Amino acid sequence: MATPAIDILRAKAFELPMSERAELAHDLLASLDGPADSDVSEAWEAEILRRLDQLDDGTAKLIDRAELSRRMRRRMVST
Repeated sequence: MATPAIDILRAKAFELPMSERAELAHDLLASLDGPADSDVSEAWEAEILRRLDQLDDGTAKLIDRAELSRRMRRRMVST
């Protein structure tokens, strides 16, 4: 059961433009997570840079959307 304060906040949030609602939703969800793990953040940053380098130097193996969908369906069936 929502409190009056939550009802007011929800009503105000729904008055916001979509982009601002998305930003608010992101911030609220992020607030539920614990503090960021710097090691994980650094590892993701390194992985992103590695993949960008592969795109830039032409060594990345790219697939089209149809192939991605096929692979995802196959993985969902096998789990």
